[in-house]
Amino acid sequence: MRSEIKKIYRRIIYSIAFYPVVISVAFMLIAFFSLYTEDFKMVMSFKEKVPHLIIQDRETARVILATLVGSILSLTVFSFTMVMVVLNQASSNFSPRLLPGLISNKGHQIILGIYIGTLTFCMIILISLGAYGVDSKSFGLSTMIAAFLGIICVGLFVSFINSISKAIQIHNIIDRVTKYTSHELRQKLERKTYIKENALVSEATYALELKLDRSGYFMGFDVDLVPKRIKDLDVLIEILAYEEEYLWIGTPILGLTMNLEKDDIETLRDLLLITTNRDESDSSLGGMIQLMEVAVKAMSPGINDPGTAVNVVRRLGTLLDQALQIPDTVLLTDDSLKFKVIGKTISCETLMRTIIQPIRRYSNKDSLVVCELINALKFLEKNFKIPQNKRSIVSRELKALQMDIEMNIENEIDKQHILRLIVG
Repeated sequence: MRSEIKKIYRRIIYSIAFYPVVISVAFMLIAFFSLYTEDFKMVMSFKEKVPHLIIQDRETARVILATLVGSILSLTVFSFTMVMVVLNQASSNFSPRLLPGLISNKGHQIILGIYIGTLTFCMIILISLGAYGVDSKSFGLSTMIAAFLGIICVGLFVSFINSISKAIQIHNIIDRVTKYTSHELRQKLERKTYIKENALVSEATYALELKLDRSGYFMGFDVDLVPKRIKDLDVLIEILAYEEEYLWIGTPILGLTMNLEKDDIETLRDLLLITTNRDESDSSLGGMIQLMEVAVKAMSPGINDPGTAVNVVRRLGTLLDQALQIPDTVLLTDDSLKFKVIGKTISCETLMRTIIQPIRRYSNKDSLVVCELINALKFLEKNFKIPQNKRSIVSRELKALQMDIEMNIENEIDKQHILRLIVG
């Protein structure tokens, strides 16, 4: 039950409508409050001090509010239209996986929320003008606030145009994805206890293997929601998949060193985060996949932008350097407890196959991109912070790249120059 509530909570928080709805409700409450305080002595004193800002004529107030409603509604529609154009352009020119990041831009959501909130505020004040028994002194402050909100909306519209025009620029997209991916990788390395030697795993014999009851992407196991009755047991649970791995129905996902009751098994099954949409979370692997797809798209005949592909390869080299330093096994619980949960990170071989190989295959005829890919792989191969077994896999990827160069680079001078980069 708590797991389902947590999923619903995350879905609401990360929805594009969350901030606009919250801000609109806040503006609606402010509208009612401003109408309620119109007759307060403090407000009446303020009206007397600044009479040139307080509207006393009902028709003038109605015209101003009606104008604000029409204008802000146009701004809102135009802004939403621009967002849709940006999303369509990003999807067609770069990668559909970039859409969640653009949609979840908090700044844009807040601006749209203020538009809709101001529209709601003006509508409530406009409706109050026709209420029974309302005199000319009962809407002056509210109308003044509505006018100031309209001015703020115009300023926010200019800011929105500037922000949305920058958001679609490919170097800004690459910088944003690289930044959050690097942040996720640092958090993984700093906040978890990694097991450099797989002693716990190698010595474990599993009495029970929990299998998936549906196919989908494995997004994690919520250790915090494990009931206390299970945490009190002397049991080792190994997660048999890495995050974002696609698993078929019936695939073993958890290995347990002791049998549990049926209810406890179902509880553990509910704590598995399985989804059919890989883009629901901003994970480090998802970020690297986004960058890889940008590079592959840039090398397509319709776009042919090797400069973008080179930029992406450089960023991926830095991110892979962080990712390959993370050990293969992670302890997800307190080491002092008898109850232990062990997870696994994505292997170097899978990273090479998922991130590097698509770029290598799509760009093996472009000397510029191939040279940058060689530099990135040699940087990883020579980095002694990365374990030797992983550097051996990087060396094998370099060998595969060398074979592609020999088969696809037709100009002999270019070919020999590139091959010397590998040997040197």
